[in-house]
Amino acid sequence: MELFTTVQQVREQVRTWKKQGFTVGLVPTMGFLHEGHKSLIDRAVAENDKVVVSVFVNPIQFGPNEDFAQYPRDLEKDAALCENAGAAILFHPEPEEMYPNGFCTHVDVTGVTDNLCGAKRPGHFQGVCTVVSKLFHMVAPDRAYFGEKDAQQLAVIRRMVQDLNFDLEVVGCPIIRESDGLAKSSRNTYLNPEERRAALVLNRALTAAKSVMERGERRADRILPVIQAELGEEPLAKVDYVKMVDSLTMEDVETAERDVLVAIAVYIGKTRLIDNFTFQIQ
Repeated sequence: MELFTTVQQVREQVRTWKKQGFTVGLVPTMGFLHEGHKSLIDRAVAENDKVVVSVFVNPIQFGPNEDFAQYPRDLEKDAALCENAGAAILFHPEPEEMYPNGFCTHVDVTGVTDNLCGAKRPGHFQGVCTVVSKLFHMVAPDRAYFGEKDAQQLAVIRRMVQDLNFDLEVVGCPIIRESDGLAKSSRNTYLNPEERRAALVLNRALTAAKSVMERGERRADRILPVIQAELGEEPLAKVDYVKMVDSLTMEDVETAERDVLVAIAVYIGKTRLIDNFTFQIQ
């Protein structure tokens, strides 16, 4: 595996691969990789001849009071995971490489970004779409892999790819959970032992809602209170949002008449965690 830090290095290698007829997969990450990221890399390795993993903590997707400076980083561990999983390139640019002096172009996706995390974190998805579109141009992958835990992000990127005619396939990969049900997240490392136990309430709340839906309930005003009641039992949990939305548009729905996303964002102490499930209407 090669560790590259410049756009030129990546482009030259990918051009060589393309001339040789190789397919290329891309796994964009912010590093501090865990089993959830590894599942994306494993899928990419299985479906492509060569795989590029980017590790870049993207400063423009963090708000002024968010955790950019504190976001966990461990490049040595990340490199070992990527190499063991079979990645061919680990791309780890400095911010100045991605956003040189005078950088002033951004990518905005509207509509699908207006709800959920987009409403709570102004500018976040502009930062995500800008960096991901740059990576798509740099790597020119055949396929790009994203986790379903960030369900709105996945929907936003799919919309961007469709609207801007990127010639690639966006592949969504299932949420990977700890043995006790907590969704894998780099931010889980912020939790102290008491908060870590409290965080299990997210999965309990979603499981309760899914059970209600599996028994036939389709109305949001009867499904979401189940989640809110479960979350309300945990003193360390502070609800940011509890929503049922259309899986494609991310717009609130009153009744699940087609596939919906049930999504939550909850603060456990000072740590904001997200989780979700998609309910498919038969």
